[in-house]
Amino acid sequence: MTQLDLIKKKVAYLYSVSPKVHVNVNLYHPRLVLKNDVVEIKGVYKNIFTIEEYTGSSPRIHSVQYVDILTGNFEIIDSPQS
Repeated sequence: MTQLDLIKKKVAYLYSVSPKVHVNVNLYHPRLVLKNDVVEIKGVYKNIFTIEEYTGSSPRIHSVQYVDILTGNFEIIDSPQS
C-alpha cells in the first residue's frame, strides 16, 4: 500500500467519524492559507476531497488533492471534539 493510499484512507476515516478537523494549509492555486483553523470535510472522492472553511464572512468550499498532504501543503493537525 502506497503513502497516498494511506492518506486517502485516513481522510475517508475522518470524514466518516469526525469531519471537522484543525488544519494548516498553504496552497497557491487557489490561494488559501489557514493556520490551526477548523474546516469540515464535505466530500471524499477518488483524487480529491472537499473542505468547507469558515474564516471569512461566509463559508467557502475548496477542493484539495491528496498529494497536497503528501507534499506538506495541507496538514491535518487533529480532530476537535464536537
